[in-house]
Amino acid sequence: MIAETVCSAVSAAGLGIAAVTAYRKRFLAAARIAAYSLVPLGLVMAGVVDWLADTAFSPTAWAGFGVLGLSWALFATTRTVERRRGGTRKERKAARAAAQPEAVAPEASAPSLGRGSRPAARPAPASRGEDDFSDIEAILKKHGI
Repeated sequence: MIAETVCSAVSAAGLGIAAVTAYRKRFLAAARIAAYSLVPLGLVMAGVVDWLADTAFSPTAWAGFGVLGLSWALFATTRTVERRRGGTRKERKAARAAAQPEAVAPEASAPSLGRGSRPAARPAPASRGEDDFSDIEAILKKHGI
């Protein structure tokens, strides 16, 4: 009952201020003030104020708001962690696979100084009969290393 009276008084005061503003020939501002001042009256007439008054003194409603707050906090936390880690498990796995560098010869990453200043090529070490290194030797010979 008191909430409805307060809302009606606020609406009446706002409409009074809107009338004074319109008298000063500021019609756009007066219309905006009138719109804001009619909101509390509309909330009373729609029953929202009664619902809020009933909710404000209900422990079950406050527990429900607490549960909603907890769920929002969990959602926000998981989203933040997911963004920092880079997405879902599949996305992280794909990113890890793409980030693994391919094997590069040590001299390939050194800057080129030109043909004249290149150090003398070392002979490739002799194969010990192992087939594992024959591929590597062929590649090194192909590139002149």
